[in-house]
Amino acid sequence: MNSDELLAQERKLQFTRFGNDVAIELGLHLLDAAREQGLPIAISVRRNGHRLFHASLPGTAPDNDSWLERKAAVVDRFGHSSFYVGTTYREKGRSFEDEPHLDATLYAAHGGVFPVIVRGTGPVGTVGVSGLPQAEDHEFVVTQVESFINYLSQKDGV
Repeated sequence: MNSDELLAQERKLQFTRFGNDVAIELGLHLLDAAREQGLPIAISVRRNGHRLFHASLPGTAPDNDSWLERKAAVVDRFGHSSFYVGTTYREKGRSFEDEPHLDATLYAAHGGVFPVIVRGTGPVGTVGVSGLPQAEDHEFVVTQVESFINYLSQKDGV
């Protein structure tokens, strides 16, 4: 995917509301989907830096938690998905990891963490996974966020 396609996902996948209960429901939605697919991933959902949901399925390790934190730090700093940020660097022929002002122990511009955007408000948190190759991490999150937003819309009658 290119940066334009990734940005289009962010414009499309926006919530109308996002509190603690919605964050937990979202986390459980991802957890159910990961279990059904037998995926070895760690899952994190945060709102304003507060982790509201975390789960690690069999096959994960503490490194997955580190990756989640570093990818979420990219989303918090740039306001876009971790995959989008890394892709924009690659499209410019540059490496995110070579940026002198971005500590690689704190930031990772690899796919898997997506901004939680509330329509009319902007980014308010992150939802992410770690454990698969970066494009697959990203695709899983986007697919599940879209599914969950559709579920919320039906539930709310929107």
